[in-house]
Amino acid sequence: MGDKTPLHGEHEALGARLVDFGGWDMPLHYGSQVEEHHAVRDDAGMFDVSHMTVVDVEGAGARKWLRRLLANDVARAREPGKAIYTCMLNEQGGVIDDLIVYHLGPESFRMVVNAATRTKDLAWLRRQAEGAKVTVTERTELAMIAVQGPHACDRAAALLPEADRAAALALAPFNAARFGDLFVARTGYTGEDGWEIILPADAAVTAWRALLAAGLRPCGLGARDTLRLEAGMNLYGQDMDEQTTPLESGLGWTVAWEPAERDFIGREALEAQRAAGQARKLVGLLLEDRGVLRAHQRVVTPAGDGEVTSGSFSPTLGRSIGFARVPAQAGERVEVDVRGRLLAARIVRPPFVRNGKPRIQLD
Repeated sequence: MGDKTPLHGEHEALGARLVDFGGWDMPLHYGSQVEEHHAVRDDAGMFDVSHMTVVDVEGAGARKWLRRLLANDVARAREPGKAIYTCMLNEQGGVIDDLIVYHLGPESFRMVVNAATRTKDLAWLRRQAEGAKVTVTERTELAMIAVQGPHACDRAAALLPEADRAAALALAPFNAARFGDLFVARTGYTGEDGWEIILPADAAVTAWRALLAAGLRPCGLGARDTLRLEAGMNLYGQDMDEQTTPLESGLGWTVAWEPAERDFIGREALEAQRAAGQARKLVGLLLEDRGVLRAHQRVVTPAGDGEVTSGSFSPTLGRSIGFARVPAQAGERVEVDVRGRLLAARIVRPPFVRNGKPRIQLD
């Protein structure tokens, strides 16, 4: 048995199929993964993401410390409430984790990191904080619920006092605000509009039931994975890790090169890789033959072999899609070894789907 979120009993009551995920007992689905996927694309779904780790960073040196710790630059989050997506790198430029940082106020920030990397992330943060004017606090008393879909915010507004609803609904993407005990961020992992709501753990069950009554459909990890893949979003441990850099993981856009004098951890290694030219790249794949892409399948290209890092059937497109790390000179047409058969596939530029609409040419 793994760790349990405050909503574990709710998942059991709803008949969820529970699986281990990063040491947590989490719902894979509540009956139909495909129906949950479509609920998010077409209407409104909700996910228990309380297994994610919330870390608050405060102190007179917090901003300076984060500017060295992270590949993206928190100075870009100028106003309180603004969020940035970034990677946290080791000295070799490998990705320790990908995360979101929220600017809460002067020298006050909130990070949300992955559940599976919690132990190593906290150890790294505390090691880097030695001698710095910062405090690093894991907020274990908090839970997190993501509401996603074109109607998710309107329905989830029922959680808020009527006087706060307009302000919450007016939040711009990658912005957050506090409304009483709720920290509401217009972020997500599905390619749809929505909120990620951080709240006291002892209020999570009441909030979950209110969202259920408001018409949001509970969704599990299965739908979360197909949604994020369609949206072109990486999964840590599959599409990037400590042996791969942002440049070869499709995340070069998250690296803030300017100002040139900002010496973030991993910068020297990334600059050397950029100057030499990267040997590998992460690409989107659309399978053109019948079959299903899965992680670790061999990708055959004219420039050499690569490997599928994530793959699944896309409920929105009705085709199999995936990510693959391939030689930088790979052409558009490749083949994938699926159970000993070489199947035709095409390299495409993610996202595959955004706001419920296909973003790639299928034929």
